[in-house]
Amino acid sequence: MTKAKISFVTSLLLLILCLAWLHIVMAENLPLITLEPIATGLTNPLGIVDAGDSSGRLFVVLQAGQIIIVNSTTTLNTPFLDIRERVRSGGELGLLGLAFHPQYRSNGFFYINYTNRQGQTVISRFQVSTATNTADAESELIILTIDQPFSNHNGGQIQFGPDGLLYIGTGDGGAGGDPQNRAQNLGDLLGKMLRINVNEDDFPTDQDRNYAIPPNNPFINNLAARNEIWAYGLRNPWRFSFDRLTGALFIGDVGQGTWEEISRQPPTSSGGENYGWRLMEGTHCFEPEENCPTDNLTLPIIEYPQNFGDEFIGCAVIGGYQYRSTAIPQLFGMYIYADFCSGKIWGSRESNGQWESAVLLDSNRSITSFGEDMNGSLYVSDAATGSILRIAGPNVGGCIAFNREPLANQKVNLKQLEETKQKTRTDTDGCFTFGHVVPGKKFEIIIKGPMAP
Repeated sequence: MTKAKISFVTSLLLLILCLAWLHIVMAENLPLITLEPIATGLTNPLGIVDAGDSSGRLFVVLQAGQIIIVNSTTTLNTPFLDIRERVRSGGELGLLGLAFHPQYRSNGFFYINYTNRQGQTVISRFQVSTATNTADAESELIILTIDQPFSNHNGGQIQFGPDGLLYIGTGDGGAGGDPQNRAQNLGDLLGKMLRINVNEDDFPTDQDRNYAIPPNNPFINNLAARNEIWAYGLRNPWRFSFDRLTGALFIGDVGQGTWEEISRQPPTSSGGENYGWRLMEGTHCFEPEENCPTDNLTLPIIEYPQNFGDEFIGCAVIGGYQYRSTAIPQLFGMYIYADFCSGKIWGSRESNGQWESAVLLDSNRSITSFGEDMNGSLYVSDAATGSILRIAGPNVGGCIAFNREPLANQKVNLKQLEETKQKTRTDTDGCFTFGHVVPGKKFEIIIKGPMAP
């Protein structure tokens, strides 16, 4: 919050305290967004998920193997789920993803993505217990198990799409440069976006495959391909999301060492896209370094370099959401994303077929994920401070005193051109805050105080 101590000397106060003006200033220098903490003291929060049950609760994924509930600004003491004894945690391993069944309110099913003690990726189903704020840890049904050749690039995100099917982002298996070229291999589940039907079972005799293949998956008739694959050519799609308004799929794919990228799959897609890795990193050849084949590749809509000259931009993109809340009108329709290493948060809009990005906030936080609540407001998790923070609009405020005594309960107005006038009063300390200022427009603050003695 922009905050200034405003004190008036007696001679000046005699003239203008009854209607005192602050100077008109431009709001363009304010950050376009701010971050408001709603939970602190957590250890390695990696995900924030709404259950879709209209409860308003946020479910926070902790890397070590717990899911905790944040209800408004209260963190419940008892974990919703605790499976730490089943999880191998550390580095890029751990409890990495959470998704609630579209009919969670009636069936109580939710799904997680975690690394088991053997280092494998496990997609499992659990069920809520009779107490709505705790799950039954013994209800686990393993949906899918994937062997991992290395300990990094495990993906992590799982999410139900608008079609009611479960989407699973898998990394390329790890090491560096995808040495086994798994992302381009349709016979391998790694380096892919998978799509499965968790409501049916095509493999009743296989205890580790409790799902069905959607009949319209793109490689269903390819005998050399795994039928679970929806799209391929991904390096490490740590976080992806579906736009709640259009159904478009946005994928944040963490880069190798030079470029970070965001890809978009339109809602009309029938799947099968090849997003290019390891042929390309972003829109640039990787393997081979020159003259890489680009035919039939789907290139990213957004990319940024890890370094630009002497400026460090970031090293691990964190895919976010297209903003659909009415809380910050100027962000509506903007795709919001971040970088784990730099803490920068960007917003991007499409204009004439091109996505143009701008920094919304240089947060200096270790952002691991975005989350979206039932109203479309967005949140971020910060691993460095163990915090969950709500994305809010810019605010401005100040304090006013007379003879070094705060002027409490005084009227304060804020005006901006073509915007509704905002009104408040100073608190007992003589301070005031306005929670919404439109960037790029001049604003005027008017303080109405008592008549001077």
